[in-house]
Amino acid sequence: MADLLDLSVAAAAAKIAAGEVSAAEYGAAWQAAAAADDLNAYLWTADEGSFAEPDWNGEGESAPAGAGEATPYGSNGPAPADSGPLAGVPIAIKDIFTTQGIPTTAGSKILEGYRPPYTASAVRKLTAAGAQVLGKTNMDEFAMGSSNENSAYGPVRNPWDRGRVPGGSSGGSAAAVAGGLAPAALGTDTGGSIRQPASLCGIVGLKPTYGAISRFGMIAFASSLDQCGPLTRDVTDAALLLGVLEGKDPLDSTSVGLDGGISMPTLESLAGLRFGVPAEIADAALDPGVRAVFEATIARIEELGGAVAEVHLPHAEHGISAYYVIAPAEASSNLARYDGVRYGRRAGGDGDLVEMYEATRSEGFGAEVKRRIMLGTYALSSGYYDAYYGQAQKVRTRIAGDFDAAFEDVDLVVTPTSPSVAFGLGEKTADPLAMYLNDFFTVPMSLAGIPAISIPAGLAAPEGAADGAPRLPVGFQIAAPAFAEQKLLEAAHALEGALGFAAAAGDAAPWKGGAGG
Repeated sequence: MADLLDLSVAAAAAKIAAGEVSAAEYGAAWQAAAAADDLNAYLWTADEGSFAEPDWNGEGESAPAGAGEATPYGSNGPAPADSGPLAGVPIAIKDIFTTQGIPTTAGSKILEGYRPPYTASAVRKLTAAGAQVLGKTNMDEFAMGSSNENSAYGPVRNPWDRGRVPGGSSGGSAAAVAGGLAPAALGTDTGGSIRQPASLCGIVGLKPTYGAISRFGMIAFASSLDQCGPLTRDVTDAALLLGVLEGKDPLDSTSVGLDGGISMPTLESLAGLRFGVPAEIADAALDPGVRAVFEATIARIEELGGAVAEVHLPHAEHGISAYYVIAPAEASSNLARYDGVRYGRRAGGDGDLVEMYEATRSEGFGAEVKRRIMLGTYALSSGYYDAYYGQAQKVRTRIAGDFDAAFEDVDLVVTPTSPSVAFGLGEKTADPLAMYLNDFFTVPMSLAGIPAISIPAGLAAPEGAADGAPRLPVGFQIAAPAFAEQKLLEAAHALEGALGFAAAAGDAAPWKGGAGG
């Protein structure tokens, strides 16, 4: 069984297609691993021996393959395939994606017990390619958080050190992959929620260009920022999943897909590629160990033939401020639908309607969600809209312009993914601002709508740790112009091969069973 779990998604799919590995045996191995979850990474897992099959048209029948008409339950897409690029591969799904007949909570009590009548387009694409839904992963409530401590169902634990956070909001997905509980997972990224947990858990996390993947069926947090993406153990698997997930969807008017699709990356040299390092990083607050790993990775890029130059992103430092106006403003609107009337939790019985609304939302939402709804409502209120939301959108435009200017001189921009390694559970919960600053390096790319990937670059001890303290993963972020995912993946693949993180981590890696305390 251990040999099966060691296989990458690409390798496993190839062996299953060649008949060298049984899809049933491979699926059963991962079901057993998921059932042994001791990280609180899963909120629901498939029953051992069988996987749940989505009810494609809401009437207990599968739709004809190739049909694309919209129905009241979503796209009448193809039924799960027996063959395809992911045939027989189980995938963990962040609990923010609707899955018909399978509980979907978005990490919130207000949706406890909710079973959607349709399946998200991204999940349908995976199953149409032959994948199976292994489980639904824990997350910060409505994707609001950077530590996965805001889940109504308890925090997820980092598989490298169970006393530390896995990052968020896709912390359950990241922990499941890093902890050997899933071969790959689906997550969402609004301001860094794929890349930051990937960094803290020592895996690969990809946020594609806004619009590359359909958001239909992805429970909304901030609609102009939310984007689906994969979390995997290596860049090749990220490319494989992106190739399946991308595409225009008639049910999402913001989806455009990627021209030409995605090919598997093969690049081994970085010769001819120009990498930009923002000058502003010199003054950024970074753990010494994170800075050392970042500088060593820059040196490795030069060894591989890449050219490194300084670029300027003068407005990026205002990214966090702009993000925490725009995202809560959009959230305050999106979350207005949770009122206890149509679905989810209801409190207050048959009393006054307004009292029922207030009681339902008071009981159903957690503290962080309430904080952001209040901030967002204030920012959109009469007399403050122009001063806050309007100004934040102007900053967003400036940040996007900064990246456009940088990409005139370089092919890619690189930064650390997170300013620190994984921090302790409860360490920052009393200081929301300190928590928000975990997304300092990831938010600008989200505001600009460009693709970015985090790859594990090395290990570092936490700041202030005693000599001999266990070292934790450090992520390296690479960003590219909009819709340049192929170039991004090629560069990440070449650098990943040179860094050899998995080999360097060796038996200490959680998926090898060597970490966690």
